[in-house]
Amino acid sequence: MIADLSGRTALVTGGTGGTGLATALALGARGAACVMTYRRGSADPDAIRQTWDRSGAPVAPTLIQADVGCDDDTERLMTTLRGRFDAIDIFVSNVPAALVIRGLEDYSRSSLHESLDRTAWPMVGYTQAIHRHFGRYPRYVIGRSSTGVDRFSSGHDFAAASKAVLESLCRYLNMRLSGHDVRVNVVRSVDVRTRAVSETFGPEFTAFAGRFLRDEHMAAPEEVANAIVGLCSGLMDGYSGQVLTVDRGVTFFDNLMRLYAERERLGLTPAEATRGC
Repeated sequence: MIADLSGRTALVTGGTGGTGLATALALGARGAACVMTYRRGSADPDAIRQTWDRSGAPVAPTLIQADVGCDDDTERLMTTLRGRFDAIDIFVSNVPAALVIRGLEDYSRSSLHESLDRTAWPMVGYTQAIHRHFGRYPRYVIGRSSTGVDRFSSGHDFAAASKAVLESLCRYLNMRLSGHDVRVNVVRSVDVRTRAVSETFGPEFTAFAGRFLRDEHMAAPEEVANAIVGLCSGLMDGYSGQVLTVDRGVTFFDNLMRLYAERERLGLTPAEATRGC
């Protein structure tokens, strides 16, 4: 086992689905007491507990409804946790929330501000709130980002902008907390195989991707979770204020040249591959 997290408490926002749930399960499997937050109507607590029980994690999870974009919810959450735990040792800011942009007419200041409030700010706001209620910062603070920050991802205009802010704040927050035995990092990833991908891009995307993309173009939730566990294991404590990318090297070769080189595997006839030349 890479790390024994027994006696540690981990808070994972948006921890009841996708990479959030995978992260909580990975931390829980190593003995951490996990707190998983969710928005109203976004999760079935009984189903989550059943999944947890099947995983064999030794400590039962704590599930609390809390909207990361609501300051009152944040305060209620911290008050509740202070009554149950002595400290929050690991904080994973996992919630992504942004309007899917279909065209320039979807741009609005209020939508951008809401995306920043829910995607970028919680990494800072929750860290401050934890210190305010517990008198100490988490030893590990980890934000979740995506490769959409510096390469095109359909409809992710505001999501990418918010995650770019998140990545910048990671470096500055790490510097501000350098005297407090805190490590702040961000884990980026390519698209992850979760229900959210189909919900965001539509069912047609899966069929399209199946033709043109290799299996490794999408990450598994467990891969992202294991990267986060590694950052919290104690073995990477010299790694701080950084952005770690989980992509299997895909961002290097996912380009037009790769499509051309693999045109036969993709089923493109010479005529299709050179049409318009």
